[in-house]
Amino acid sequence: MIRKLLFLTIALTISFSIKAQYVMEQDSSILLNNMYIQMEVNTSVNAIYNAEHDKVEKDFRWLRYRFPNHPLPYFLYGLNEWWKILPEPSHYPDNEKMIAYLDTAQFYAEAIKERDEENLEATFFLAAIHGFKGRFYAENQSWTKAAFEARNALNYMEESKGNKNLSPEFLFGDALYNYYVEWVPEHYPILKPVLSFFEDGDKKLGVEQLTKVAQNAFYTRTEAQYFLMRIWALDEGELRKGLQLSEYLHETYPQNAYFHRFYARLLYTAGRIQDSERECLEIFQNLDSAKTGYGGTSGRYAGFFLGQIYERQAKLDEAKKYYERAMISSESVGEEEAGYYLYSIYHLGIIAEKQDEPELAKEYYKKAKKKAGRKQAIFKSAKDKLKDL
Repeated sequence: MIRKLLFLTIALTISFSIKAQYVMEQDSSILLNNMYIQMEVNTSVNAIYNAEHDKVEKDFRWLRYRFPNHPLPYFLYGLNEWWKILPEPSHYPDNEKMIAYLDTAQFYAEAIKERDEENLEATFFLAAIHGFKGRFYAENQSWTKAAFEARNALNYMEESKGNKNLSPEFLFGDALYNYYVEWVPEHYPILKPVLSFFEDGDKKLGVEQLTKVAQNAFYTRTEAQYFLMRIWALDEGELRKGLQLSEYLHETYPQNAYFHRFYARLLYTAGRIQDSERECLEIFQNLDSAKTGYGGTSGRYAGFFLGQIYERQAKLDEAKKYYERAMISSESVGEEEAGYYLYSIYHLGIIAEKQDEPELAKEYYKKAKKKAGRKQAIFKSAKDKLKDL
């Protein structure tokens, strides 16, 4: 739960990652007017989302060479490291490389701030840097560090909130702020006192602004689509819109494991079972071939969905195979309290019963009961099954 709260808090600041880049272009005639540089940056940012991380590192060398004392190149290197982490955090438990890049970017951003306290470019960079640091530490369960970075990020965001520049790049920040500053206290009242110190938001306006950014922005388009996909599918009950955007992101960035599994998830939720089955099987093919970004997190999603699909089709051996893979994948990434893990174990018990293996069924039900919290429905279901047996 703490990780979710920190994600929602830090989500208010992520938009500044590319906005700062736009500010620099406004202030620098070289970057603003040179279409070659603009196209090179755009191509490299797209490569980040498509998991072409080695290519990105080579592409940005020229930027660091030309602007060695500016935070932008170091921040983009950090952003590239973050998108290595996001699809499969367990693969990068100690990615200090990302922190090193962000520390360097922070050093140069603070230098700008010291020379010009009102410099919005520096403010944007510092909000983004602390935001990404916070998410990194949250993934590593360093909660004190994560909370400290999240607070710093929010302070810088508050400083720059409401900038009147209406370009899509700047609008992105206001969009996320407007949505999440209202959404967070609605779902997590414990944070309401903290957020009461910030200006009011407007969820409806936030979605409208995000939609505009997703359609018109040059640099922040994909980040806006990423958040809009999650908001529509998970928060606003707009599954059709979320699925449509998810399909677009997966097709545009086919090597991105995060977009792939989110697409498979929404296909399953929408009842497009054959399509979901196809994507989940492809996820396991990528996982088994050690493709970049695929690991236990993808496996626990895809394994559970395939287990459900094959169980409903009475293909019990296939269902058992993928429930076991979901269980093992969950254990490999330490997700032993999540629903996919618990229900995979529970359904393995059901299958064992159907295959006339009552003792094995008992073991699965005991395991599900032991791992689940007493207030979870799965705890009671497993307990009732054990009584029946």
